[in-house]
Amino acid sequence: MITTEQIKELREETGLSIMQCQKALEEAGGDKTKAVAILKAKGAEIASKKVDRILGAGVVISYIHAGETVGVLVELLCETDFVAKNPEFKSVAKDIAMHIAAMKPENTAELLEQPFIKDPGKKISDIINNTVQKFGERTEVGHFVRLSI
Repeated sequence: MITTEQIKELREETGLSIMQCQKALEEAGGDKTKAVAILKAKGAEIASKKVDRILGAGVVISYIHAGETVGVLVELLCETDFVAKNPEFKSVAKDIAMHIAAMKPENTAELLEQPFIKDPGKKISDIINNTVQKFGERTEVGHFVRLSI
């Protein structure tokens, strides 16, 4: 039997809906680790189905590190302005900008394969796939630039 506490914990960790978390826990037999893996796989599957959709909206987020010697501009693209205006979407873009400031990726391919600085158990590509799963729209990192003195 899946408890509401288990669903709540998984939801807090992943940020996904109650129903998605409940289904994953049921499929995993109540095992949280397996449920996370199931959600991760479903996120990648959902993202692959949306690859042909047009990215017509998004945000450009800036991040200036303390000391003002490192700055980043990052473009996070999505399909609609409805998602682009969502505070959680903007938060993902801000987290990616902070990650770029700290980890210094040379290009988008390298960025996507890096362990996420806030949660080394996830890669940036996992963060993007989670965003796709959460909002139901294709999402990808467009351009980014990192400047430092």
